[in-house]
Amino acid sequence: MKKIGVLVVDDSAFARKVLRQVLSRSSNIEVLGTAHDGLDALERIMELKPDVITLDLMMPNLDGLGVLHALKKLVGVDIPRVVLVSMSDTHGDLAISALREGAVDIVQKPTSLANDRLYELGDELTRKVEAAAAARLPSLPLAPAQRVPLPSAAAVALHPRHELVVIGASTGGPQAVSALLSALPADFPVPLAVVIHIPPGFSQSLAEHLDRDSQLTVVEASDGLLLRPGLGLVARAGMHLTFERTAGTFRARVGLAPEGHLHRPSLDVTLQSAAEATRGRVLGVVLTGMGSDGLEGARVAHKRGGTLLTQSEASSVVYGMPRVVWEDGIAIAEGSIEEMPALLLKHL
Repeated sequence: MKKIGVLVVDDSAFARKVLRQVLSRSSNIEVLGTAHDGLDALERIMELKPDVITLDLMMPNLDGLGVLHALKKLVGVDIPRVVLVSMSDTHGDLAISALREGAVDIVQKPTSLANDRLYELGDELTRKVEAAAAARLPSLPLAPAQRVPLPSAAAVALHPRHELVVIGASTGGPQAVSALLSALPADFPVPLAVVIHIPPGFSQSLAEHLDRDSQLTVVEASDGLLLRPGLGLVARAGMHLTFERTAGTFRARVGLAPEGHLHRPSLDVTLQSAAEATRGRVLGVVLTGMGSDGLEGARVAHKRGGTLLTQSEASSVVYGMPRVVWEDGIAIAEGSIEEMPALLLKHL
């Protein structure tokens, strides 16, 4: 079987050395070379034709975002998938911009004061590089005139069948969620919760990006926050998002419990809590992502009378999370990310 060809791009010689070493431990990966900045990376891409590049964001001459823009203009070479290796404490906003520009996934890079911790990234980085190699490139967002026409939210506002929408995603998620939320109307009649697998420190920047691009109000979830129609919550990275019902209202709960889940936040945890808090009146939307997080929560929601929608294979960057729910037979409909806003309103 052909190995995955990887180019490591980072302006730090130490980082290039460590990332090459940890990736080379995988029998599925061959590190073809390294590049010290964005301009060097573009030359090496044309020469080596890697399947995947690991990309630092802050580099001289041409930064990571500039590389992503340039990749779209390359001719004579297949565009490699991009996995970001970025520090959240200083580069959160830039990292979210890069994910929305087509980077497939992200791994959190330690600060310069903790370079030895780069060795700890090995398993996560290897897993995400291997997934990226099999991923589709994210599709470009449609112009407003090309979008699927939406039914009016006012038509369902008086009698929505659901009290809460939960949206989950992983690989390719930031771009997919942005496309979905940006198409929803300002008078959306119920609150929404968004669960994306993203390293700690990046969810605040993601919420700010989604808020800027959406007619909804989108914030990072905080413990005790009162939910209301038209409010979108982004689960805080590194924490679970659950819900508490009191006197007909819902409040967000943010914490480390329950233990034993691969992801935190976990879509399983959030969907199950939403199904219980709403007594089954939850609409779950499972978008692009690697793995099976969301399946168990979706089963609970379905059993309690909730409704589930999944993103179609053709429009998913990685058809993992939506596939397991769809093949389980519990989703009522599937559609492309362009069709999802209309589907969501139709089944609300």
